[in-house]
Amino acid sequence: MLKAENVTKTYNAGKKLALEDFSIDVPEASIYGLLGPNGAGKTTFIRIINQITQADSGNVFINNQKLNPEHIRQIGYMPEERGLYKNMTVGDQLLYFGELKGMTKNDALIQAKYWFEQLEIDQWWKKKLSELSKGMAQKIQFVVTVLHQPKLLILDEPFSGFDPVNANMIKDQILNLKKNGTTIILSTHRMESVEEMCDYVALINQAKKVLDGKVFDVREQFKKNIFNVTLADVNSENFEQFKNQFEIHNYSTENQLVSFDLKNDNDQNLLINQLMKVGKIRSFDEKIPSMNEVFINAVSGNLQGKNELVS
Repeated sequence: MLKAENVTKTYNAGKKLALEDFSIDVPEASIYGLLGPNGAGKTTFIRIINQITQADSGNVFINNQKLNPEHIRQIGYMPEERGLYKNMTVGDQLLYFGELKGMTKNDALIQAKYWFEQLEIDQWWKKKLSELSKGMAQKIQFVVTVLHQPKLLILDEPFSGFDPVNANMIKDQILNLKKNGTTIILSTHRMESVEEMCDYVALINQAKKVLDGKVFDVREQFKKNIFNVTLADVNSENFEQFKNQFEIHNYSTENQLVSFDLKNDNDQNLLINQLMKVGKIRSFDEKIPSMNEVFINAVSGNLQGKNELVS
């Protein structure tokens, strides 16, 4: 759906590097997480896609066509800094923004009615934005973004300002849009949202792409072969022998259960056979790093193999 090739952007007459040789490939009907600390270059890339600014070099393609003004109508963009008119009624704003995206008034009304029912905001049509809470205004911003049924949806911190109930409502709507074929770029600092929603992810740090790929593959790449084990009916003698063979951490006992982490680089079946001699296995889980751990370590430069991009 969207492909960026070697995009570079500088500011202040080339003195500030915002993006350097940045490339990603966003599959159609996927949710693609765009991650990075503040100032990494995420917003610059989003502005390039929306043609708010231009790259110094490199190219962006949408459906194999070089980015051009015609693509604007295919894109829905919800910026982190919201952009609605405080003293205009909600209904008038929706019709206005819909027509800006090439919709007829009737089509805009039909889509607005659909989204008002989905988000349970039927009573807000004649209210001014200044009369709404931050969370309520966020819902209107979301409707404005999706009203014209964009093929490419760019969401910058879409859950900001929402309580958990409304955040979950918006999450469900985003997933439903993906199910119906919309391609979504999600820029967020909420790593739990990335794990729950994103199919792919790219992480930018200091203007450069640090890693990219499927979320599962990215997390798998940086696992450390550490397992969490809980045993019952432990044989003390066998356990002492086991501890001499393996590297054990976070050892604890509770309710006659023994729990610990251990590092094992060998065959897991052999490990399980060894554990069965020690006690009854209640749980055996490999500890896969969360996206939050991957993010923190990537930004701090502590990822092993961080120069090997995940394809």
